[in-house]
Amino acid sequence: MTARRPRREHAQDGYDVRCEWGREGAALLGGLCAVVVVVDVLSFSTAVDVAVGRGATVLPLPWHDERAAAAAADAGALLAGPRHGPDPTLSPSSLTALAAGTRLALPSPNGAALCVLAAGGGAHVLAGCLRNTAAVARTAQYLASGGPIGLVPAGERWELPGEPMRPALEDAVGAGAIAAVLPGAFSPEAEVAAQGFAAARTRGLRGVLGASASGRELAADGFAADVDLAASQDASEIAPRLRGGMLRA
Repeated sequence: MTARRPRREHAQDGYDVRCEWGREGAALLGGLCAVVVVVDVLSFSTAVDVAVGRGATVLPLPWHDERAAAAAADAGALLAGPRHGPDPTLSPSSLTALAAGTRLALPSPNGAALCVLAAGGGAHVLAGCLRNTAAVARTAQYLASGGPIGLVPAGERWELPGEPMRPALEDAVGAGAIAAVLPGAFSPEAEVAAQGFAAARTRGLRGVLGASASGRELAADGFAADVDLAASQDASEIAPRLRGGMLRA
C-alpha cells in the first residue's frame, strides 16, 4: 500500500465515540474531538495512572535522548530512566512507592508522544488504561460536554527505518474497555474495539495481556509484575488529565 494523507472520511464524522491508531490518529482526532484518550497499556498509561495515584504529576516526553534530560531539568522534574535501571522508570512497578508531590518526567515515544500531539490539536487529553477505565470514561464525558470523544490506542514504534508502527493487542483492548462504558453512537472502529475488549474479558484480561506479544516480552525481560498491574481493571479512580503540560489527577 502506498503512503497517503488522511482524508475527511478518516475523521469518523457523525459518531460520538471514535477510534484511530498511533501518532497519526492522535494528530487527527486531537483537532476534531473534544476529548482524546491516549491508551498505552504496556506501559506509559499504566505508569501514569500509578504515578498520579501516588500523588505525583507527570511530564510526558516524546524522547529518550538528551532532549529528555534538558526538558526534565527545565521543569524541575525527576527524569525516569531505562527500565532496567534504578527507580523510577517507565515500569509501573517501579512507581508504586513514588513519593507524593513528585514531578516525574516520563519519556515514551508512544504514549507520551501521542499526548503531546493530541493536545496540539486543542482537545482535552486523558491517559487511559485498563486500571482507570470507568474514571476516564466519566471524566471524558464531563469534559466533552456532548462533543465527540476520540480513543487512540498507541501501538508500538519499532526502531526500524521509518519507525513503522505495530498495532498492539493490549492497547486495542484498553481502548475497547473505555469505549464499552461510554454512551452514544460508536464508529465501526470504536465498536470493534469494544467487542474485542468483551472477548478479552471473557477469556480473562490477565491471561490475554500475558499471552500477547508485548506481555511475553515484558515477562522475558523480568517485568511480569507490570502485566499484573496493567490487567487490574478499575483498580484506580484516577483520570490523569494533561493540563499545563503535566498529567495530573
